[in-house]
Amino acid sequence: MAKILVVDDDPDIRELIKVYLIGEGLEVIEASNGLDALEILDRIQTDLVVLDIMMPHMDGWELCRELRARYRDLPLLMVTAKGESTHKVKGFQLGTDDYVVKPFDPVELVMRVKALLKRYRIASSQTVQIGGTQIDRSTYEVRLDGKRFVLPPKEFELLYKLASYPAQIFTRAQLIEQIWGMDYEGDERTVDVHIKRLRERFEPVTDEFHIATIRGLGYRLEVQS
Repeated sequence: MAKILVVDDDPDIRELIKVYLIGEGLEVIEASNGLDALEILDRIQTDLVVLDIMMPHMDGWELCRELRARYRDLPLLMVTAKGESTHKVKGFQLGTDDYVVKPFDPVELVMRVKALLKRYRIASSQTVQIGGTQIDRSTYEVRLDGKRFVLPPKEFELLYKLASYPAQIFTRAQLIEQIWGMDYEGDERTVDVHIKRLRERFEPVTDEFHIATIRGLGYRLEVQS
């Protein structure tokens, strides 16, 4: 049973989220602020965090920053009254995976939580499957309809990262840090160059996925239905 940590200073909001998550067979742990959340995470292995922004002691911005620094592979879902696009951009830049604005539909929130859990479980394996395309990290190969592609390491890591989290937006800064490393001294245009090469390789041979540019944010891989 997946454990979900709900961090919000409003007990009514926590209870609402808790009722719906428990109804879907998920276990819920509660925290009223960011400091309590970090203390809980030190003791209890958690599968996903739902966090508010406006909280005492440590707000959601700082909590998101801390969580992404400490737990790179922990899914994060922001639930907040702040719906302006600048706040959404800031949330994604700090590392949140998804964003729901209050007042929210509890059923939609549950669906987003389940989608994030599924997405991260896919990412934990060494192989990503998109239709007839298999991306194998153990061999750095992409197999597509009987064809075999061996990619340069950075191109492969970039494709594997995007494909492991389909529909998730990654900023250029996040991709640089996670693939090239924090000590990389080049600029973010390196990401654009590698994305261009990946598109040139795969767009002529498959319509199963597409790497989309999200204006003002970064990139995401979209699986074509």
